[in-house]
Amino acid sequence: MLASYSPKMTTKVLLAGSLQPVIILLRSCCFKCQKEAARLVGIFARTDSDCKVHIAQRGAIPPLIDMLKSPHAELREMSGFAIATLVEDPHNQVGIAYNGGIEPLLNLLSSKKKTVQHNATFCVYRLAENEDNVVDIIKLGGVQKLLDGDFTAKVLKQLLHLIRFGEKAVQSYVVLALAHLCSSDDQKIIFVDNNGLAFLVDLLTSRNLNKKREASMALYSLAIRSTSISPLDTTPSSMTPQVYLCERYVNNPALSDVTFLVEGKRFYAHRISLLASFDAFRAMLDGVYREKEAKDIPIPNIKWVVFELMMRFIYTGTVDVNLDLAQDLLRAADQYLVDGLKRSCECVIAQDISLGNVSQLYELSDSMNAMSLRRACILFLLEQFEKLSVKPWYNCLLRRVAPDIIEFFRSLLGSGIDKK
Repeated sequence: MLASYSPKMTTKVLLAGSLQPVIILLRSCCFKCQKEAARLVGIFARTDSDCKVHIAQRGAIPPLIDMLKSPHAELREMSGFAIATLVEDPHNQVGIAYNGGIEPLLNLLSSKKKTVQHNATFCVYRLAENEDNVVDIIKLGGVQKLLDGDFTAKVLKQLLHLIRFGEKAVQSYVVLALAHLCSSDDQKIIFVDNNGLAFLVDLLTSRNLNKKREASMALYSLAIRSTSISPLDTTPSSMTPQVYLCERYVNNPALSDVTFLVEGKRFYAHRISLLASFDAFRAMLDGVYREKEAKDIPIPNIKWVVFELMMRFIYTGTVDVNLDLAQDLLRAADQYLVDGLKRSCECVIAQDISLGNVSQLYELSDSMNAMSLRRACILFLLEQFEKLSVKPWYNCLLRRVAPDIIEFFRSLLGSGIDKK
């Protein structure tokens, strides 16, 4: 008891040769002796840094770690206190990890007793200063437990430091873990501001199959958790005001003041509907192009049924998109800048993405600048990694898609998409 009165008294007790007997008592069969010995070790370790080293050298760390696993709450509390004083020394950090201290400390993070939780969190935080320990902390679920605790800011700051300056293997482990575990509030600072996204994409395009698999799973998890909005709904709506006539005016000669020639047949239309809402038709009918004066305006390379569906959408604001015609209709909507119809086509096509056509549909999205379809293809490529990775063309496609993956996630995690 004398040791707890003052630092000077503690020093006198140590000089009297009490350290080794106290360490021996850590292995006592007597519960009360163990508890008191752990408390004294914690007090002794506070005197100076040399004492911390001496305590570890004389074998205190293994019995203290055993006490962390004790069914007795008081022993766990007192050993946590002792280890929290020893962990400040870098050499002791190695010893604590080597003797299996990380897992029982992580288990104490969920303790209902604040002092126990505080000491355990402090220990894990200090152990994370040693990059060799970070991998084990992550593997044992330490990141999630720490982020759920009261020390989120400190832990995240340390992990961000490791992302920026740690060894490459450590950087990879940290980024992969955070992709699955971090809160939505921290996603931008981790993956955009601190370049975590680049690490994931580098792993995704590496030659190591396991790294590619882990990166694919991490990116998919990050995308799904980042927003409750379907990727197909993330393209902003057109800000152009629409003027709709109605169904009965579709291809109706009544009041028609412009006709189109499609596959040799006349299609009757009305300038007011086309000029008010769609830039491509406005340029055609009210601009400098020769179509302005033409009686019949030819529409090449578009089937009649496709053109009719596009005009039906222009006149009514809605149309049922058939999968068989969706790609042709997408091309027409892209050519004539009918954005709403284009998004509808992308949605229908995206629902048909499969292992056999994802490459072709990605090429289609790229050529049509179809952002929603492109994002759906990206998510499919990430989600179906196991089945797609055996395809001979998959690695080449991943490398090509990599810039779009970065763009997609920067938009998703930044301010480009509103989160619900």
